[in-house]
Amino acid sequence: MNLSPGQNANQAELPSAPEQQVEGSTVTSAHRQRRFELPEKPVVVIEPRKAWAPLDLSAVWAHRELIYFLTWRDIKVRYKQTVLGAAWALLQPLVTMIIFTYFFGKLAKVPNDGVPYPIFFYTGLLIWTYFSNGVSNAANSLIGNTNLITKVYFPRLIIPTASVAAGLLDFVIASLLLIFMLIYYGFPVTLSYLALLPLVLVTTLFALGVGLWLSALNVKYRDVRYALPFVIQIWMFVSPIIYPSSVVPREWRWLMSLNPITGLVEAFRAVLFNHGIRWLPLAYSCVVTLVLLVYSSYMFRRMERDFAEVI
Repeated sequence: MNLSPGQNANQAELPSAPEQQVEGSTVTSAHRQRRFELPEKPVVVIEPRKAWAPLDLSAVWAHRELIYFLTWRDIKVRYKQTVLGAAWALLQPLVTMIIFTYFFGKLAKVPNDGVPYPIFFYTGLLIWTYFSNGVSNAANSLIGNTNLITKVYFPRLIIPTASVAAGLLDFVIASLLLIFMLIYYGFPVTLSYLALLPLVLVTTLFALGVGLWLSALNVKYRDVRYALPFVIQIWMFVSPIIYPSSVVPREWRWLMSLNPITGLVEAFRAVLFNHGIRWLPLAYSCVVTLVLLVYSSYMFRRMERDFAEVI
C-alpha cells in the first residue's frame, strides 16, 4: 500500500464497506442486509377459520390457470393409450340411442311427441350423459387427487370445477352428430338455437353444484362412490330422457317437475324441435341450480379444512 507523506499505516483509508467476490460480482454488506428486509405488511395471514368460511372467489380467480391445466390433464388422461380416443365421447350416447330406439321405440312404442325416435332419444341422452358424467367425475375428483391435496396448497374448489369442465369437450364432440341428425330429419336451424348456450351453462352449474356436494361427502363417507352409480341410474329413469313428460298423467306431472333436470331436458328439446318452452319448470330448475350451487360451495369450504387429514 502506498502512503502519502505524513501518513502512517494506522491512518490509511479503509474501504467504506467490506466487499466479497461472489461469482464475479461484488456484494456489499448493505446489499446483504437488503436481501433480508421483511415487507411492511405480511404476505399471508393465518387466522382461525369460522364454521362457515367465505368462498374467497378471488383466490379461485388467481389460480384460474390451474383450472385450465387440470382440465387439460383430465382430458389427456381419459383418452391416453386408447385406440378410438375422443370418439368414445360419441359412441356412448350413440350406442345407447340405438338400443333405446329398438326397444323403447319399435317394440314398446313409447310416445315421442311426434319427433323421430333416434333424434328424440339422442337429444335426451346428450344432455343427460354430459350431466351424469360431470357429477360422477366431480364426486370422485378429490379422492383421485389425494397426493396433490396433501402436498400442495391451492383452493380445493378448483379440482371438482376442472372435472366438470373437462366434460365440455365430450359434449361438443357428441353434439357434432346431433347437427347431422337435425339436417337429416329436416329440422331448420334458426337463431333460436342460440338459446342452447344458456341451457348448457345452467346444466354445467347444476352438475357442479351436485358434484361439489358429493365430492365433499365422498372424502368423509366413502359410501358415496359406491352408491353414486346406482343413484345416477335411478335418476335417469325418473327423468324425461327416454319418454316425454306428456306420458305422465296430468295430476302427477307436477311431481316430475320437482326433478330439476326435467326443465333443462325439456327446454333443450323444445329449442331443437321448435316447440314451446315450458317456462315454469325451467325457472324452477334455474332457481334450484343457484341455491344448490351456493349451498354446496359453502359446505365445501366448511369441510375443506379437514380434507388433508381425512383423505
